[in-house]
Amino acid sequence: MSITSNPPMAAARYSEDIIRKRINNCPKLASLGRINQALRELVNSESSVSSQIAEIIRRDPSLTARLLRMVNSVYYGLSNSVSNIEEAIFFLGLRQIRELAMATPVIEEMAAFQTGAGSRPLPWKDLWAHSLGTAILTREIMRALPVTIDDDTDYLVGLLHNVGKVVMAHAFPEELEEICATKFETSADVCQREAELIGWDHGRIGAIYLERHKMSEEIVLAVRYHNDPAAAPRHQIFAAAVQVADCLVRHAGVHGGFEKIQPVARDAWLDLAGWQILYGADGPETKIARAAIDNALPRLPQMLSGLV
Repeated sequence: MSITSNPPMAAARYSEDIIRKRINNCPKLASLGRINQALRELVNSESSVSSQIAEIIRRDPSLTARLLRMVNSVYYGLSNSVSNIEEAIFFLGLRQIRELAMATPVIEEMAAFQTGAGSRPLPWKDLWAHSLGTAILTREIMRALPVTIDDDTDYLVGLLHNVGKVVMAHAFPEELEEICATKFETSADVCQREAELIGWDHGRIGAIYLERHKMSEEIVLAVRYHNDPAAAPRHQIFAAAVQVADCLVRHAGVHGGFEKIQPVARDAWLDLAGWQILYGADGPETKIARAAIDNALPRLPQMLSGLV
C-alpha cells in the first residue's frame, strides 16, 4: 500500500483512480533523481577547489545566471558587480552553491508544467520565490534543533512542499483557476477547498507525485503533511519544520504565489502545531530558534531577489 494512501473523501469530484491517473500523466522531473550529482559530489569533496566547481557550473547556463544574480543582489551589498564565477563562489560559499545546484534544475523542469495551466496566467515566479524561501528557512529551523541531518532532506522538503500545486496546474487546471480566484483566511481553508473540488489537497497530490519519483519517505511525508504535521505517522519533525517555515515566509511577504491568503501576523507561527512539535511550549531550543528567525526574516526578500 502507498504510504500516503487515504480513503477518498465523500465530497470528492474525482475518484481516487482518476486522480492518480492524472498525476501519473504529469511530466516527470529528472532532476529529482540526480539533482546535479556531479556538482554535489565535488562540493562535498574535501579536495574541491573553486576552479573545478566553476567549470561544472559553466556547463549549466541557468545555474550560472542564478549564481551571478544572487551574488549581485542587494542582499550581499557588494560595491562592485561580480561577473566571475570563481569570485561568486568565494562570496557565496560551498553551502549556497550546493543549494543552488539542487534548486535550479528542479525549478527549470517544473516550469514545463506551465503549458498545462489553463487559460489563467499564474504567478509562477512568486511560487518559486516562496518555495526557495521555505527551503532556506526550513534548513535554519532544523539547525536550531538537537538533531543531525547529514544530507539535504531539510532543504528539499522546503523546496518541494508545494510541488502539488505545480502538479495541479497540469492535472487540474480548471480547479486551480477557481482556487486562484478565491480569497482565503488560512492555508487550511485552501486545503479544504482543494479537497472539495478535486478530492485531495495539494499536499497529498504532491506526495503521490514524489512517491512516483521514488523520493525518500521523509520527503514524501513532509510534503503530504506540511499543513497538518501532527497527523504525520512518522518523521513529524520535517513536516513541522516546513509548516513553520511556510508561515514565516508568508509573514515576510513572500506569498505562496497562486492562492490569495490573508497576511500572517507576527508570531503566528508560535501557535502552529509544527512549532509545538519542534520546540514544545517553551523548549530549550526556543530561544535559539527565535534568534535564528529574527536574523533570517529581514534578509529573506533581498536574498530571494537574487534567486528568481
